[in-house]
Amino acid sequence: MLERFQLLKNIGQFDNAAAGAHFPSLTRLSLVYGENGRGKTTLAAILKSASTGDAARVMERQRLASPNQPEVVLTVGGANRTFQNGAWNVVSPEVVVFDDAFVAANVYSGIAVEAGHRQNLHELILGAQGVSLNATLRGHVARIEEHNKTIRQRENAIPAATRGTLTIDNFCALPNEDDIDAKITNAERALAAARNAQAIQARAPFIAPNLPAIDIGQINPVLGQTLADVQADAMARVRQHLARLGKEGEEWIGKGMGYIPAVQQPDGTELCPFCEQDLAASPILQHYQAYFSEAYDALKTNITDSGKSFSDAHHRDIQSAFERAVRELSENRTFWGAYIEMPEFTLDTAAMVRSWNAARDLVLRALRAKFSAPLDVIQLSDEALAAVADYDRQRRAMNEAVAPIIAKSADIALVKEQAAGANAGTAEANLARLHLIKARHSEPVNGLCQAYLDEKAAKLATEGLRDTARDALDNYRQNIFPIYQQAINDYLQRFGAGFRVDAVNSVNNRGGSSCTYNVVINQVAVPVTANEGASFRNTLSAGDRNTLALAFFFASLEQNAQLANAIVVIDDPMTSLDEHRSVATVQQIRLLLARVRQVIVLSHFKPYLCEVWKGANANERSAFLVRRDGQGSSIAEWDVRQDCITEHDKNHAVVAEFIRTGDPALERQAATALRPMLEAYLRVAYPEDFPPSTLIGPFINKCTRRAGTVTETLDQANIAELRELKDYGNNFHHDTNPAWQTQQINNQELTNFCQRVIRFTRR
Repeated sequence: MLERFQLLKNIGQFDNAAAGAHFPSLTRLSLVYGENGRGKTTLAAILKSASTGDAARVMERQRLASPNQPEVVLTVGGANRTFQNGAWNVVSPEVVVFDDAFVAANVYSGIAVEAGHRQNLHELILGAQGVSLNATLRGHVARIEEHNKTIRQRENAIPAATRGTLTIDNFCALPNEDDIDAKITNAERALAAARNAQAIQARAPFIAPNLPAIDIGQINPVLGQTLADVQADAMARVRQHLARLGKEGEEWIGKGMGYIPAVQQPDGTELCPFCEQDLAASPILQHYQAYFSEAYDALKTNITDSGKSFSDAHHRDIQSAFERAVRELSENRTFWGAYIEMPEFTLDTAAMVRSWNAARDLVLRALRAKFSAPLDVIQLSDEALAAVADYDRQRRAMNEAVAPIIAKSADIALVKEQAAGANAGTAEANLARLHLIKARHSEPVNGLCQAYLDEKAAKLATEGLRDTARDALDNYRQNIFPIYQQAINDYLQRFGAGFRVDAVNSVNNRGGSSCTYNVVINQVAVPVTANEGASFRNTLSAGDRNTLALAFFFASLEQNAQLANAIVVIDDPMTSLDEHRSVATVQQIRLLLARVRQVIVLSHFKPYLCEVWKGANANERSAFLVRRDGQGSSIAEWDVRQDCITEHDKNHAVVAEFIRTGDPALERQAATALRPMLEAYLRVAYPEDFPPSTLIGPFINKCTRRAGTVTETLDQANIAELRELKDYGNNFHHDTNPAWQTQQINNQELTNFCQRVIRFTRR
């Protein structure tokens, strides 16, 4: 018998609950009450884990935020059963648990019965001997699954892509070929060419991108050109004057020189076009005539033409064409790379364009400076020369990168010729065959083929053992299943269920064995699974499904050969049960107590536990409370009697105590209790005339109308007495007296009315 929870540490709501005042001893019937979320289901999970040794049921409830593993110590039969470091020191198979996990494992986990539920129910029905036979069968089934797993692993060790459509057996028979890698490479390219013959024929040849050169040898002569016949002093005088005129002065004077002939006098005298003064005496005019000569115009024209020619040769549209040409070359290289070996090609066009723009802009800047001062000797700056040199280096690097690609034109012509007459299907089949041959004759595939065949032979032998074990189990099941079906239906009848089970039988499946059954409702057999129409899912309520689970559980106990030593744990049997079945469940628990070593019932429903308590032997029962303790929970004794007392009982006790003692401290409690006592009495004594929610006033009116007739409820004396009692009691209730809490109370008067209420309710 489970005597005590000695330690609950780091599990669920239990932080560190140790043995002591809060851990009372359990008895043959132990009731455990706890609100939802306080930890009673954790206790059931602990006991289930102790019964099977399944550590996961404890470990999965490790206390949140706790760095330490759960620890549990139970006292069973005078000895401690300890869970520590993720394991029990001793397993307790005598513990049998009904909880949500039992329902989910054997009946349903949602609203439908699945294959796993029927397999678990199958073991539940078989009992110890049948489970042993079934374990032997399932052991062979498990080994077959291991064989299958190993076979799949060894099959999967050879990549599916290398086996193609061949089976493993046919794959292992492929002959070897020499130079397989070279053959595969050529076959891959031939297939790619055959599939894209049209695109290959349409693809244009390589075109090398072009960048215009910057010829310093052509630029420098233009920048250095001047007029040799213009005397130095004349040039200096003109330039000095032009400097005073400022920007565009040279252009202005150059144009003005053209207007002098227009104002020339008949006698040949040349006048100023602006002021008409005689220019013969002007010394600077001679300098102007030498400076702005035809040679000067020719020089400016040459400078202008050179600048325009350079600008046109390095126009920004040419840059866009260059970038487009590089992109097309890269795309063509990628395209042809699928059919022939292609050299690597990387070109930073952005860097080239930056270099190009830098050189171009600096040269144009020099040409513009020359245009502004045609007779000056202009030289390219060091920055310009460096930019041009960098640009030339970029052009050479581009040509070196492009040359190997352009050289592939002959190979491309051969690919086009071969693709024109190729058959894609034949090429694909040839490539697939070569891949299969290489895979088959590459290590470790050769060894894996033999291992695969060996595992298949081992599986065949195990299948023979499985068939023998299944025959032995079938012979046993023919007797046990009808007995279990009858036991289930007996319990369903005791629980007041409106259905029964039929055709409880076993079926063999790939996983071993399973259980199938029908639910019979209104003499109609409903299968537990169905794709459409009536089924377990849509014909049974939640209460019906839990009732079925309880029936399965109690019926399974009938097959337990060690039932007399069993510790039966039942967690929340009232979950989803209809109210009318609670009495039957209480009765079955009382009957079960006489047949087992101990019964432990856990619930969050106090009235249900009170019913179990009332009918139990006082010397064999105990009750406990899973209560809040700081941030966690602890276990303490539970005074069931206080929770079993009704409100009417409490009111009557207060009034009786006040009558006995006259204690002023009880005055207001006693006064407030009088009216509820009258209402409770009237509901029991006159249920038809005083249903719930009826007020005493309307009831008195009804009694007054009936007084002296054949339907009389109360005579006039009792009506008068009830009215006086009601009027006095109303003084102490908020709905009839807003000042009820401060209503003055006379101790003697209250005693008199308390005695009268007691007498009236004893009529």
